[in-house]
Amino acid sequence: MKTPINGTLHGDEADERGMHMPFDNSYARDLVGFYVRWKPAGSPAPRLLQLNRSLAAELGLDPDELASAKGLAVLAGNAVPALAEPLAQAYSGHQFGGYSPQLGDGRALLLGELIDRESRRRDVALKGSGKTPFSRRGDGLAALGPVLREYLMGEAMHVLGIPTTRALAAVATGATVRRERVLPGGILTRVAASHLRVGTFEFVAAKRDEALLRRLADYAIARHYPALADEPDRYLQLLSNVVDRQALLVARWMGVGFIHGVMNTDNMTISGETIDYGPCAFMEQFDPNAVFSSIDTEGRYAYGNQPAIAQWNLARLAEALSPLIDSDSTRAAERGNAAVQDFSERFSVHWTAVLRAKLGLPDLHASDRAFADEYLQLLQAHRIDFTLGFRRLTDAAVGGDAPLLALFGDAAPAMQPWLQRWRLLAPAAGEAERATTMRQVNPIYIPRNHQVEAALTAAVDHDDLAPFERLLAVLERPFEELEPDAVFAQPAPSEETARYRTFCGT
Repeated sequence: MKTPINGTLHGDEADERGMHMPFDNSYARDLVGFYVRWKPAGSPAPRLLQLNRSLAAELGLDPDELASAKGLAVLAGNAVPALAEPLAQAYSGHQFGGYSPQLGDGRALLLGELIDRESRRRDVALKGSGKTPFSRRGDGLAALGPVLREYLMGEAMHVLGIPTTRALAAVATGATVRRERVLPGGILTRVAASHLRVGTFEFVAAKRDEALLRRLADYAIARHYPALADEPDRYLQLLSNVVDRQALLVARWMGVGFIHGVMNTDNMTISGETIDYGPCAFMEQFDPNAVFSSIDTEGRYAYGNQPAIAQWNLARLAEALSPLIDSDSTRAAERGNAAVQDFSERFSVHWTAVLRAKLGLPDLHASDRAFADEYLQLLQAHRIDFTLGFRRLTDAAVGGDAPLLALFGDAAPAMQPWLQRWRLLAPAAGEAERATTMRQVNPIYIPRNHQVEAALTAAVDHDDLAPFERLLAVLERPFEELEPDAVFAQPAPSEETARYRTFCGT
């Protein structure tokens, strides 16, 4: 059945309009044909579990008002602010390499856009707010565990300096959802630079309507790459800019051991932000083949495969943009392909820069990448925790070798030659400066998988948010090592990590 676009508003009507939010909705105005107008289903007995007060203030909202009954009504989908224009976005996507012509927001609604205190336009969306025309066989709802997981992961990534969508609030709906078992329901309020995806362009390209495709591309340029607006080759440059942002994003992911887990084209943003924290995980023992997603049975989205998959996704964007890149299809394919092939070099530059910073290498040398790769090979060969391997090297910058050598245990002699060479590369300003700069990029705390699961279990099964809030507080200062937080730096037992699996459980 063909899903209608720009359908009639639907859902539970509410007289209460909630708090005032100064939405300005360019997507609804400019991209007619890319969405269905819809309304959230509402929550029977909502409770505000988490409110990101600093993000609320950044958006120009009053955190106290957002935490009030009027604010909760909006966050729970029980009220629609007067200036909001809730809608479900349409998009396609390649999922594990297979094309799905129509996906769309099956459990999410874009409420509208706010102009934040730095004059940036940002989407505000509800996730888990009920069925939409794109829900297919799903219920459109979200379980509370995955809602809290996305809140935790997104905020951790933000503090680590990685571009990401963010969580404004997490609400318990008071309803239950059926997954493998009956679970409490939740709604996440997600903030993004936009929700434009590679899959959005695929959706339009499949219609073979060049005017519609041009409208989408011009909108993306105006929103994310305004300097390109008057360029004659702006569509090719749009592709090139997205290529570079994604190369940088994946390099930053890998610098903290992050594995996205579901790098489908509908989960790759044009803005270069991380989106969708479903089956993601953080690697512990360094292993390029690490996979934790239960649905990634072939290892397509393994840690070390992420650059290649990003490039594959970008090739799909190039195909979608092809009619705008050049009127001659052969030339368009050649030019688009050249831009995508540039990803490898751009990723190499960004990844080398990430590694140089993590190793505290003071000067740029052609041999830096090879030297960094040697350390990664040592971590892999001796099954060393990725995060601690770099953090304890930071300690070694000021002579504290013991924690690093303890990580390697009996294999310590094998890494001593590399360590001695590394010491000779200290900056002229001295070891203290090297340690200081390295501590700014090598976290001591990451969302370790066993700790995340323990916090979510307490919240979901026992209605106890204290472990979640404790973990969140630690992750909000990932570079500051404190003795009372030592447990949060410890990896899980290797046998637990070996059997750990994540799920697309929203």
